[in-house]
Amino acid sequence: MTGTLVLAADPMLAGDVGLVEVLLTLAKVVVAFAFLLVAVMLMIWFERKLLGGMHQRFGPTIAGPFGILQTLADGVKLFFKEDLVPDRSDRFVFKLAPYLSLIPAFLAFAIVPLGGDFNNGGQVEWWGRTTYLQVADPPIGILLFLAMSSVAVYGVMLAGWSSGSKYPLLGSVRASAQMVSYEAALGLAVASIVLVTGTLSTHDMVVTQAAEGYLGVIPRWNVIVTGLVPFIVFMIAGTAELNRPPFDLVEAEQEQYSSIRFALFFLAEFMNTITMSAIIVTLFFGGPAGPVLVGELGGVNIAWAWGVVWFFLKLFVLLFCFVWMRATLPRFRYDQLMDLGWKALIPVALGWFLFLAALEMGRDRGWSEVTVTVVSLLVFAGAALLLARAVRSGRRSRDREAARADERSDPVEERA
Repeated sequence: MTGTLVLAADPMLAGDVGLVEVLLTLAKVVVAFAFLLVAVMLMIWFERKLLGGMHQRFGPTIAGPFGILQTLADGVKLFFKEDLVPDRSDRFVFKLAPYLSLIPAFLAFAIVPLGGDFNNGGQVEWWGRTTYLQVADPPIGILLFLAMSSVAVYGVMLAGWSSGSKYPLLGSVRASAQMVSYEAALGLAVASIVLVTGTLSTHDMVVTQAAEGYLGVIPRWNVIVTGLVPFIVFMIAGTAELNRPPFDLVEAEQEQYSSIRFALFFLAEFMNTITMSAIIVTLFFGGPAGPVLVGELGGVNIAWAWGVVWFFLKLFVLLFCFVWMRATLPRFRYDQLMDLGWKALIPVALGWFLFLAALEMGRDRGWSEVTVTVVSLLVFAGAALLLARAVRSGRRSRDREAARADERSDPVEERA
């Protein structure tokens, strides 16, 4: 095989592709998949123990040291339990749905850079081949993540529809509406990152953030470059996409599944959490980019390994934040959840994207950044007032209609 494989965009695949290239690619796939499976097991244990400490109770303590094998014990138990399929279900779709939730999480993780010395481009050299420490780096990498998050909706929706029961169906409709609603805000936050970095490649995004920062101390992370707002929007929308507290409002989402199929949904939930945290680290916190403390050890170049260390430290902090939110925040009502998505996050994300676009255009044309910022803030303040007025007007109209409906109701019929 010759030529450039555009869908993979790896320097190792830019020339002739032989046995070594194929084996290295397969090795990266196997390592990434194995890491995700082990990480899910550790994440479940970590969440149980951390929630136990925050709630002043014990987490797992029996299976293994500190209960670390409890997740493995639960997986073995679920594997050998009876696999039940409802009588009125669509059997093929019912069995397919768990995989539609699980596979997108792994495919999205494939575009995440896991290591490398990004002070020198982030490339590593193994067996005489120059490559990236990630499964694939397509030129449209971040669009692949958005596509996979959209495909995951089908797993939730089809799981409820195929069960043949109305309660899981209602829960899946609610979950699908929630995920679709927050995808708009998620996409606008990603658009802000694409605007300031000028690329859709996750590897190139990390290279951009590894550039020289501010005052020689502050890193050039996108969370700083974009002004924090896209990160806040992405964090909230990502939590809602994951159906994690305080946005876990689905009903009867897993009551129709048992045995290994229930375990697949459980696995997909925690795998999606790890993948979303890895994407956040890549987009906003420089991914594996960081200082190289020791470049060589015993004559062996280990600069690329420091990227792995920094990446996993950042990932650990994000996962801790997800568990922290679960332990402390109260659950939203469904109307509050939809209001937050449509009336707050989407307008804020869109307005901030337009503000960043105005700054970029102003720099190209030599405009004063202070003037652009002041004018933009005034426009945003006016738009916020108009939006708030429209929301209040709509709420008053609903209250008046509800009051008229109460007046038209017959007290005698109500008592009957």
